[in-house]
Amino acid sequence: MNSLEIRVLGNDAATCAMLADLLIETVAAGGSVSFMHPLSPDVAREFWRKSFAAAARGERAVLGASNGDTLVGTVTLLLDCPPNQPHRAEIAKLMIRLDHRGKGTATRLMRAAEELAVEKGRTLLVLDTASEEGAAGLYEKLGFTLAGEIPDYALKPHGGLTGTLIYWKRIGRD
Repeated sequence: MNSLEIRVLGNDAATCAMLADLLIETVAAGGSVSFMHPLSPDVAREFWRKSFAAAARGERAVLGASNGDTLVGTVTLLLDCPPNQPHRAEIAKLMIRLDHRGKGTATRLMRAAEELAVEKGRTLLVLDTASEEGAAGLYEKLGFTLAGEIPDYALKPHGGLTGTLIYWKRIGRD
């Protein structure tokens, strides 16, 4: 994975198409990322169009992990918080292509998102993940602390309810 490049993604047709494919693959595989299976390409592309519009306003940053010309993972850093929470950012939509899981891509994306959050003056990161088949182990390995669980929080992509685990991490303090 030495050729893996992590960067903030720009809004171009090729990137949006790769992100839409990744979102569709993630949902089809049961990933709880706010969408139901089957996810249409039009809906996936519209999600990313709106995400990049929010990024252009400084409300978020979409990071990508590329291996050559292939996008193999993404994570979004949400920066648009209420006025009384300018110190906080949220991690969202961590997705890794099925054939690249278990190779350190998610860890590298999370570290890059944390570094970007620190650059933006944030001192607290929060995130949530599905109770069933989520990425709790990864987040705990990266130093996130479990705040608690909300049962029956969302529908799984293929149906049925799952809870969500809420995590937090202080950042940017030496």
